[in-house]
Amino acid sequence: MSETVESISIRTSLLDAVHRRHGATFEERDGWSIPQDYGDVAAEYAAVRSGGGAGLFDLSSRGRIEVSGGEAVMFLNGLITNDVKTLADGAWMVAAFPNVQGRLIANVRVIRRGETFLFDTEAATHASVLKTLGRFTLAGDFHVADITHRTVHLSVQGAGAAHVVIALLGDEAAQLMRQRVIIVSWRGAALTVMRATHTAEDGFDLFVEADHGVALWEASIQSGARPAGSAALEILRVEAGLPRFGVDMNETNVVLEAALDDAVSYTKGCYVGQEIIARIHWRGHVAKRLSGLVFDDEVTLPVPPESKIRTVDGKEIGRITSSVFSPALNKTIALGFVKYDYLAAGTEVRVIVGEAERPAHVADVPLVRGSWLAETSDTEGANA
Repeated sequence: MSETVESISIRTSLLDAVHRRHGATFEERDGWSIPQDYGDVAAEYAAVRSGGGAGLFDLSSRGRIEVSGGEAVMFLNGLITNDVKTLADGAWMVAAFPNVQGRLIANVRVIRRGETFLFDTEAATHASVLKTLGRFTLAGDFHVADITHRTVHLSVQGAGAAHVVIALLGDEAAQLMRQRVIIVSWRGAALTVMRATHTAEDGFDLFVEADHGVALWEASIQSGARPAGSAALEILRVEAGLPRFGVDMNETNVVLEAALDDAVSYTKGCYVGQEIIARIHWRGHVAKRLSGLVFDDEVTLPVPPESKIRTVDGKEIGRITSSVFSPALNKTIALGFVKYDYLAAGTEVRVIVGEAERPAHVADVPLVRGSWLAETSDTEGANA
């Protein structure tokens, strides 16, 4: 009975009480109660997307798993799609866990801190990543520790994110290069700072022990960040073209269908599912791929998931996975799977919503190019 109760219980962030003091409303997602908004979704969105502001997100519901040991690199390279051997200390990379059919178990970010690797994964895939890694703990010098429950993960996102980090942590942390990580001392705590985007805007992820989480949240607000919840982040995520597991992709998708190309190394050698992924890559393309869509009508309502995508002459070519109204574009936008022959940007399509057809066109992602990409033509980190 206790296992049943535990399995259906909803977890809360270690910062739950402080979110309530700031007026948060909550939603349940992937077994967690998370802040949905703080009373003004439009203002939270604007803090990230407009001017030089920044939003502050509590991402502590994501999973954090440490891997260490003398054989960690060898074991990890047999499990994930990217090449851990090439990951320098103080850097991070995106990677995927595939199964033997090359289908997606999880997409993760791998952070190297000395001889320890920190896996940051979505809440929806936390258990599967932990299970996959845990199977090898008795096979050699390979140690796995789930630190989710004793750490806090915050993210400062927006064109003004660096200004917040300067006020919070000083110039060294704010000058951190993309794809890099630094550990700084903050009020006696070891604080891991990672420059990364979840929104196509500039961003910094902050990891700290639980005892310092509330102080870090409040200090980030005092440094100029605005608390923002999952409702604003969902709009920003779709605008940025970033897929979410269980919504835009799942275990039925081959890794490359989910547009996770940056997560795959084609030179490192064998890993689980490598043969199938490599075969698809070298033959040229997948049959379908996650893409962006922009609607051409004036309707502001998002469209339901699984809405069919058709050509203008009625041929079914895909389905919608996520949809939001984009304030930046003043249009409804979506992510969805589209057959390969129709992936060219600008391809006109029709999306079936009930008995109606809504005109749209295929578009490259990110659908909104924020400060992360606006300053350079290099798209490094866009899939982070």
